[in-house]
Amino acid sequence: MKTGISTASFFPRLYTEEALERIAALGADVCEVFFASRCEYTPEFGDVLLKKLAVAKDMCVHSVHALTNQFEPELYSLNDRAYKDALETFESVCRIAEQIGAHNYTFHGATMLKKAVKYSFNYDLISERVNILCDIAGKYGVTLCYENVHWAYFSNPSFYAAIKDRCPKLGAVLDIKQAMQSEIDWREYLDVMKGRLKTVHLCDYDDCGNLCLPGKGRFDFKKLYAALAEAGYCGPCLMEVYTKSYKDESELKAAFEFLKDCEIKASTR
Repeated sequence: MKTGISTASFFPRLYTEEALERIAALGADVCEVFFASRCEYTPEFGDVLLKKLAVAKDMCVHSVHALTNQFEPELYSLNDRAYKDALETFESVCRIAEQIGAHNYTFHGATMLKKAVKYSFNYDLISERVNILCDIAGKYGVTLCYENVHWAYFSNPSFYAAIKDRCPKLGAVLDIKQAMQSEIDWREYLDVMKGRLKTVHLCDYDDCGNLCLPGKGRFDFKKLYAALAEAGYCGPCLMEVYTKSYKDESELKAAFEFLKDCEIKASTR
């Protein structure tokens, strides 16, 4: 396992390419690129990122992550125009992922933003669409990875359990803060993701559920790293925090070093 940082940790303070530069300066050698705008889904922007990566020679991009509500919910749309447009955007993100050397796509999919609505899932349709997305991503050497998100379809481990056998190419992303916000133990997500887990997102939180930098809350990261190792996970663990959780990058650097220390201590148990 390696500890890295997502460019989302700088959103919206910095542009994506600026965040990539700062991650390299913080000493991380693996990252996730969070695209924050449609204008970033282009080969031209890919060239901008490649120039930044050329300077940070020891850093690689593990995964990409698009801004969900720009198009991902429409990937399940029954409106053929909306679906076609969303597919085209999805493929453009996969294309730039290949361009910058990323092999994983962090996916949220459709959302559940209407709190008063009781959602029921058409797993046949969902699985069919996911398999199409997996095949498109596969053309670019990318694995589609569903992330647990408390406001999206995969808020409960049962969702992934219902589709994973129907979608053999589908990967998974474990997000610790999202598990807390779903009020479900993160181990339940890990259990259902075993054998499919490609990425882990790290953020801390206090006893009231307020999000904070790793090391400033109550989450036991050493226990997490140990559980991941026991589950056979050997991918990256990426710090993904919100800019409201810190004032300057020295705090971010300290949180990153804290996580690396937890990783080392867990590996020597």
